Amino acid sequence: MRKAVMMSIALVFGVIMLQSCGENKETDLVESGTYTGVAEEVEPEEKEIYVRTPDDKLLELYFTDQTKLSKNGNEVSFDMLSEGTKVEVELEKKGKRLDPIHVEILSE
Repeated sequence: MRKAVMMSIALVFGVIMLQSCGENKETDLVESGTYTGVAEEVEPEEKEIYVRTPDDKLLELYFTDQTKLSKNGNEVSFDMLSEGTKVEVELEKKGKRLDPIHVEILSE
């Protein structure tokens, strides 16, 4: 009986620890504006990036044909983005979607 109670406590503790240590994977909807953060995930085939802001918001951004991507003020290709890259994004909120207007690579 005691062993079963100890196992139950250990299991509950483990689940709590996993949930509290896990990253926030839910994306956030923010107002139009300019945000800085780190590219947490980059999906070249989708031309999509997930940017984590300093206040722990996760922005899901699908590049459009109008999205400008630059580094040091010069236009660059999407393959210059990688996970861990610090970026500044200017975006427009359109309903429940965030459209990146301009993404500036700040550091790699």
